Amino acid sequence: MKLEMQKLYEDKVIEHMMKSFNYDNVMEVPKVKKISVNMGIGEASRNNKVLETAIEEIRTITGQHPVTRKAKKSVSNFEIRKGMPIGVSVTLRKEKMWSFLMKLIDVALPRIRDFKGVPKNAFDGRGNYTFGVPDQIIFPEINAEAVDSIRGMNVTIVTSAETDEEARELLQSLGMPFQK
Repeated sequence: MKLEMQKLYEDKVIEHMMKSFNYDNVMEVPKVKKISVNMGIGEASRNNKVLETAIEEIRTITGQHPVTRKAKKSVSNFEIRKGMPIGVSVTLRKEKMWSFLMKLIDVALPRIRDFKGVPKNAFDGRGNYTFGVPDQIIFPEINAEAVDSIRGMNVTIVTSAETDEEARELLQSLGMPFQK
């Protein structure tokens, strides 16, 4: 079953990108390869319930069980020892990726207070785009009354684009609301 966002990509975006960048072959058109969602939870070292809550929230938002990330080295100022859980992450591909991207663009981002668009210059030089989401309650699956603390997350959209210009045009064609 193809999702709306995937249909949009196949029906309109590929054609638009071929005209804009003069590609000779459909296979040259950049595509979204995967989306990574990360939530840092430094306080998990002191409270195990925070880790369980973050895992459940990411699972609810993305529809996939996240991986717990552990500290690679000790940092005494933050009271973190090597091996302590400090975050959760999930990598989405195929249907779950398209579903999450559609939900992010159409539902979640417009719910951010005073939202003026995502930053235009958050590309890494290789066609990948990373931006922060200020809180998890912008997603409709999260019950705002049940949230114990607001936690932000990072979303990285990995594309097969070779330049930032191609990636920006790809994401803009898919409906990503960039700042003016």
